[in-house]
Amino acid sequence: MKLSANTPAKKALIIVDVQNDFCPSGALAVTDGDAVVPVLNKYIEIFTKNDWPIIATRDWHPSKTKHFKTFGGLWPEHCVENTQGAAFHPALQLPPSAIIISKGIDPEKDGYSAFEAVNQQGQDLLTILKRMGIKELYIGGLATDYCVKETTLEALGKFKVILLEDGIKGVNLKADDSTRAIKEMVAGGAQITTFDEFKKRNV
Repeated sequence: MKLSANTPAKKALIIVDVQNDFCPSGALAVTDGDAVVPVLNKYIEIFTKNDWPIIATRDWHPSKTKHFKTFGGLWPEHCVENTQGAAFHPALQLPPSAIIISKGIDPEKDGYSAFEAVNQQGQDLLTILKRMGIKELYIGGLATDYCVKETTLEALGKFKVILLEDGIKGVNLKADDSTRAIKEMVAGGAQITTFDEFKKRNV
């Protein structure tokens, strides 16, 4: 489903987990994960010019969590709070006004969805979005088949959701995981856009 014309609504950009550990040479590198950075920077530029909110999520795991293989989870250690691996990719041009929210904090949960994340004041994403009167979410980042998917699926039914097809990359533990994830998100009601399509409607 491609993005259709819509009436004006307050938009927010959700950038999911564009962190060092998910990019090449990181502890849990997504193939070509850093390729999303220049694309997302173009979206950031337009959202900033229009004074639309930008929200960046980050995995912010404790050193001991059921999310990690060592403690029974699926994944190698990554994005441990206050480490370089948990930092945002250095080329990601987040403006000072960007809202940073952290997830994966609970050692008993995987914390894939951004809706499990909180800001420094402890407010969760849904509370933040409702407070700002957001109606449309534009979602990109890492990884397509996990945190992007879970964030998108949880947003559906609450917001109009647009997936940034050129601003996502997947882990692909199985070769078709990202393709299947996108199909699942679209089947659930997500729309898809690319930067060129987005720019035509918003510049």
